[in-house]
Amino acid sequence: MKLFMVHLGFYDDDLGEGIYESHINHFIGATSAQSAKKKISALPEFKQRKMHIDGIKELSHVEGYKITLEKTDQFKKSKVYSYNDSKKL
Repeated sequence: MKLFMVHLGFYDDDLGEGIYESHINHFIGATSAQSAKKKISALPEFKQRKMHIDGIKELSHVEGYKITLEKTDQFKKSKVYSYNDSKKL
């Protein structure tokens, strides 16, 4: 299993009257870029917002560290750090 970052684009009528393209990055575990594309395309949010994929990047190393994904039955929420409250960092 590999980690992929998928760069998604979409137009939102509530933001800038829908004429500006918005973007988000979505991280997903998959065996290949093609598999990541299929998994992303099947997400309800992808379909609801009529998103498109601008690019897919496989993430295997970061600053000299190898990224490995480990299967687990537990689901834990990711920690979120806000730039709005420097005391939490």
